[in-house]
Amino acid sequence: MITPGIDLEISRAWLVDPAAGREGPGEIVVRAGILEAVTWLTGAGAKDVGPDGVVVAPGFIDLHVHLREPGNEDAETVATGLAAAAHGGFTTVCAMPNTDPAMDEPSVLGRVRAAAEASGSPVELLAHGAVTVGRAGEQLAALGELADAGVVGFSDDGAPVRTATIMRAALAYAGALGLPVIDHAEDAGLTTGAEANDGFVATVLGLRGWPAAAEEMAVARDLALLADVVRDVPGARLHLTHLSTAGALDLVRSAKAAGLPVTCDVTPHHLGLTDEWVAGARRWAWEASGDPWADDILVAGPYSTALRVNPPLRSPSDAAACMAALVDGTADAVATDHAPHTEVDKAVEFGLAANGISGLETALGILLAAVDAGHLPLARAIEALTTGPARVLGARSRRAGSVGLVEGSPADLVVFDRSERWTVTAEGLASRGKNTPLLGIELAGRVLVTLAGGRIACKAPDA
Repeated sequence: MITPGIDLEISRAWLVDPAAGREGPGEIVVRAGILEAVTWLTGAGAKDVGPDGVVVAPGFIDLHVHLREPGNEDAETVATGLAAAAHGGFTTVCAMPNTDPAMDEPSVLGRVRAAAEASGSPVELLAHGAVTVGRAGEQLAALGELADAGVVGFSDDGAPVRTATIMRAALAYAGALGLPVIDHAEDAGLTTGAEANDGFVATVLGLRGWPAAAEEMAVARDLALLADVVRDVPGARLHLTHLSTAGALDLVRSAKAAGLPVTCDVTPHHLGLTDEWVAGARRWAWEASGDPWADDILVAGPYSTALRVNPPLRSPSDAAACMAALVDGTADAVATDHAPHTEVDKAVEFGLAANGISGLETALGILLAAVDAGHLPLARAIEALTTGPARVLGARSRRAGSVGLVEGSPADLVVFDRSERWTVTAEGLASRGKNTPLLGIELAGRVLVTLAGGRIACKAPDA
């Protein structure tokens, strides 16, 4: 039973502690915001307690969110983004620098932090600084000043780091500062005018194809540059975000085996959805079994702009490769790439729509659908949302070294009920961005309460 305020007692729940590599029946007690006691139940006390009911886990960490402030507050503000994070079970989020102005110098970072403070949310806001001035790809930003101001990495996302010369310099400079470069892997020369994954669905729908090679060539370039730089700058680190193709993940798998300091993440939508959704299918990626037209499973209209995303939704085989990479550890983390947009930016032709899915509040539900289908262990799903991203972040989060059920620490927890299902509605989303293809779809795992830094960040009305 959940009691209100920052005192919390939960009995006979399923605890998942990825830091300790342990899960099972248990109880927790939070007093004055501190996780006072964690008790693992055995014997008769554990009877009838399983992973299909109430689950307690460390609060989730998202390496990749777009909060739109400053510059596009109609789509999202820091306050609404942090509320969406808490509603989805996230207690730490990393804001990307494609704001307006770009987060390429400390004063912009200061504005974002001030907005977070003003919001009153206890969710921890971290930020990535821009790699280049204005994210224009031509001149390195003041990386040292941004590092001193407390950024946790450098990225030009929504766009790739444009040239090999800039990327090499960024890896070296950021490595000397002890921070990673986070790259959006895309060869823009292959994607100009592209609208959807290059394949059967795009051909039938008359959409311009977005080849897998655009991602794979960029990944190969980045890995080659990392191998070159790391010989002189041992601290150089590369993180590849929202990878979506089997070939790109195979390149990372091989690079890790060779000892390169590279990490990567995959998104919930690239795990659970495929390009056949653009045609009107509404089945999970692991349920796809060939031609969507032949299978007679088109239950929605085609060209929904909520499905336009960069990189695009891929084939079922690519989605399966993303899942395999998550299970085997090639993918270190799940990151939402939460990209809220206004209705104006989406209510246009498919190829003209802004790229992005509002994903903070549905990430858990997609992962639990994969768990329920037997494709992803629950413990691995939680690990990819907690200790995996924490390892990528290193020591710059308040939670460094304590991403687990650690007695005596401020409570960063999410409590959700796998037995409760909820329907995604625009009214039910805390984010201003309602651009999700999951509207009207029922998901498992209703979040009951999210505690961040010992404070209530989100609580269901009836919890």
